[in-house]
Amino acid sequence: MSRQRKPLIPPESRPAKTGGRARLTTILTQFQKFAQVESSAGILLLICTVSALLWANSPWSESYQRLWQAEISFRIGTAELGKSLLHWINDGLMVIFFFVVGLEIKRELLVGELASRRQAALPIAGAVGGMLVPALIFTAFNYGDVGQRGWGVPMATDIAFAVGILAILGKRAPLGLKVFLVALAIVDDLGAVLVIALFYTTELSMGYLAMAAVILAVLVLINMRGVRAPTVYGALGIVLWFATLKSGIHATIAGVMLAATIPARSRIDQTQFVEEGRKVLNEFQNDRRVGKTHLTSHQLNVIGSLEEKAEDVQPPMQRLEHGLHPWVSYFIMPVFALANAGVAIDTAMLSSLMNPVAVGVALGLVFGKQIGITAFSWVAVRSGLASLPSGVSWSHIYGAGWLGGIGFTMSLFIAGLAFGESALLNIAKVGILGASLMAGIVGYVLLSRTSAKGVEQGEQYGKS
Repeated sequence: MSRQRKPLIPPESRPAKTGGRARLTTILTQFQKFAQVESSAGILLLICTVSALLWANSPWSESYQRLWQAEISFRIGTAELGKSLLHWINDGLMVIFFFVVGLEIKRELLVGELASRRQAALPIAGAVGGMLVPALIFTAFNYGDVGQRGWGVPMATDIAFAVGILAILGKRAPLGLKVFLVALAIVDDLGAVLVIALFYTTELSMGYLAMAAVILAVLVLINMRGVRAPTVYGALGIVLWFATLKSGIHATIAGVMLAATIPARSRIDQTQFVEEGRKVLNEFQNDRRVGKTHLTSHQLNVIGSLEEKAEDVQPPMQRLEHGLHPWVSYFIMPVFALANAGVAIDTAMLSSLMNPVAVGVALGLVFGKQIGITAFSWVAVRSGLASLPSGVSWSHIYGAGWLGGIGFTMSLFIAGLAFGESALLNIAKVGILGASLMAGIVGYVLLSRTSAKGVEQGEQYGKS
């Protein structure tokens, strides 16, 4: 049986070019809002980091340690789960952070900078170089030593701090550079998630691992059946988190797995929403009691119908990311920084700055990041796999490479997994904080001095 050919779309029915422009404008507007949240969140993150350092080195330093080591337990029947406040933050609260990271990765893969091979090539190449070179530098200083396990620490980029510095630069930083850096940081986060799942897992409990696999399969199934209620995914997500926590895989991976199952499509398209929404609003307006103090039951039903239409047009993935992103930026990450950045800096700590772990972390972030990001990006452009964004020069890419050396949140997180409660953890933290500070300052100076002439030369060189 032959298939019928679909009729050609007549010219008057085809989307106008302005529709593409409108879509681009919408994407850029959403990105600018995202960047504004990240930049202000970076300032709050810096305040919490400084506060943690001051608190840990003040006469009240003991209260700092007591607070985060306080035991908090939950009991359901005979089952009990008890951890310190620090562990609840790192193993529990950070799951939400990783869930949002997972949503961001999924969005970028579907409709963002990673949706097309040409667009994705440059940030992916830069991210791979920015992970590989720092890990090799760290390993070179710690191979065969007790600190070798921390090779993943200098691989990460902190998106909040990096975008925050670009926001300070204002118009001196092209929009294309900001998009590149955000996409690079998201790929970097994906790499960090894979590293945590594959290399920072100790003993596995096959029973709980099977339980996590079953829950994940159920989540995929209800997605395929069209279930969109966040409460359903949330309830199953809690069970998935518990099973993952008990399985031996770090619990935060549950956040990323849950994000992958969240529906990304809307139930109705935007055109249908406008048409149906207009009908509902007309019905509301035509009610004879419009303008009265109280609403009629009919009006309430109309409002409920409009709310349903508004929910149908929003993909659950986008709605959850939009709703949770401020909580992650303004609460979870600052609390994480306050709990993890407090390092008591004394004579013994200063003498350990030449420890291979501190040296490997610092050199990996400061030099490994900028070398890896710039070199791999250059190879991608010269090979024809990618091209520089409009208005972005190689000077911009090099400056962004320095900003990539701001590891902080994810670096601190991986350091905790690598070194646990050992003395190497504080040594790694000192390396992370010092290197992130230097990378941020140098990156800011380099980007602020990039001239318009350098931009033109960089564009010509990138096309050659």
